[in-house]
Amino acid sequence: MPMTLTPRSFQLEISRGVAEITLSRPDRLNALTFEVYGELTATFRSLERSAARAVVLTGAGRGFCSGGDVDGIIAELFARDARGLLEFTRATGALIQSICELRRPVIAAVNGVAVGAGAVIAAACDLRIAAASARFGFIFPKVGLSGADMGASYLLPRIVGQGRAAELLFFGDLIGADEALRIGLVNRVVADSDALGVARGWAERLARGPAFAHAITKQMLESERTMPLAAAIEAEAQAQAICMAHPDFREAHEATRAKRPPRFEGADLGDAPAAPGDADAPPTPRSTGQETPRV
Repeated sequence: MPMTLTPRSFQLEISRGVAEITLSRPDRLNALTFEVYGELTATFRSLERSAARAVVLTGAGRGFCSGGDVDGIIAELFARDARGLLEFTRATGALIQSICELRRPVIAAVNGVAVGAGAVIAAACDLRIAAASARFGFIFPKVGLSGADMGASYLLPRIVGQGRAAELLFFGDLIGADEALRIGLVNRVVADSDALGVARGWAERLARGPAFAHAITKQMLESERTMPLAAAIEAEAQAQAICMAHPDFREAHEATRAKRPPRFEGADLGDAPAAPGDADAPPTPRSTGQETPRV
């Protein structure tokens, strides 16, 4: 898949270490098309080698994302054979994988409706800020499909627990922002006018922080899902030792002694262009007894 930081089907801005992606089909509640799926996946892959140290994902207008476009996607699927349908479902899953595998924190600013694929995209993000008017729905069974789509049955139990995930995926009912907060689906509920601002604030704070350590944290949150306790403790011991050998650890210590804010490596990149390669990608800690997968 070609890499891109110049998408045509949505907006992307990178400033002061924060990449802000805005789905921009407000007249369709930011419904996804084949083009949007492909460009979003390529963009998240490309952000690995950009100046971005954190990402905000939001939608223009009244909605975050209303899922697949009925006219632009659903109608065409009826004309596909089994191979063509599998090609599409694999492509939608690739988007979720690209969000989860990006070694930068991703924050969803959920304004309005997030249903179907939109709800799964929000779940794939590391943090979720919901506007008070936000609504979430894994509505696949409403249209005769399995609730297990695009990784939903992998992500949801890890966020809200097995029982609540089963309820959301079997019934496909919409829930409001307050209920989403109660069950742990979102991190914060704020006024409609504040959702994007709060998400930006969190992203800017992360961008000023230790990007190397944040990448390790995201990797370990994923890697340890299937580890027994002893393997997880050993993996974290190795990961933390790697972080202690990184210049950011000494910088934080020296900043504390000097009573000044720390200047973490690369945190002054601002709007610098993408660097060749990916110098700040953390090595994978070794695991005794169980291999630690990369994310």
